[in-house]
Amino acid sequence: MNKAQLIDHTLLKADATKEKVTALIEEAKEYKFKSVCLNPTWVTYAAEQLKETEVLVCTVIGFPLGASTSAVKAFETQDAITNGAGEIDMVVNIGALKGKDNELVEKDIRAVVEAANETLVKVIIETCLLTDEEIVRACELSVKAGADFVKTSTGFSTGGAKVEDVALMRKTVGPDIGVKASGGVRSGEDFDAFVEAGATRIGASSGISIVKGEVSDSKY
Repeated sequence: MNKAQLIDHTLLKADATKEKVTALIEEAKEYKFKSVCLNPTWVTYAAEQLKETEVLVCTVIGFPLGASTSAVKAFETQDAITNGAGEIDMVVNIGALKGKDNELVEKDIRAVVEAANETLVKVIIETCLLTDEEIVRACELSVKAGADFVKTSTGFSTGGAKVEDVALMRKTVGPDIGVKASGGVRSGEDFDAFVEAGATRIGASSGISIVKGEVSDSKY
């Protein structure tokens, strides 16, 4: 298994400087990660730096709370793709999900999927804030709305990915939808456990440690 090709090499901290973003991009080139995952403000720069490579630019929408309106999320998505994003990670409307407003949740996801116009969309459901029933419902609504992936976490809430949550997500979406584990994946051992549970993508700032078989102290 080429672990690097399953990793979105990630830097989403608010204090990320151009120097740090450039370093992340250079690491992605060297290790041939699947993508760099950056905040939208860096998409144009990252796309320019990666245009001669196979590394994709992934960005986040409605991040990290998921509480933007659907129209804003759709605009963010269109803007990001225009700027060079090749993958979109959107945050679900968590309050609506917990309030059982399934129609709003589905419409919110679909607004991003339609704005993405076949660009791959991952739905961050923030598992640390959800019950098992809510995880299942979030996954079902994501699939119904046309998303390509479901993703565990932003890395900015009360917790990150758990193996049991990834297994539940995989069981719910079946074999044809991607599952991304993110938040707290720090080592090759973590990576292997999540992949075994059903993850097909890993979001981590610890990508180099993972491929080297080391352990990182990074949260995300």
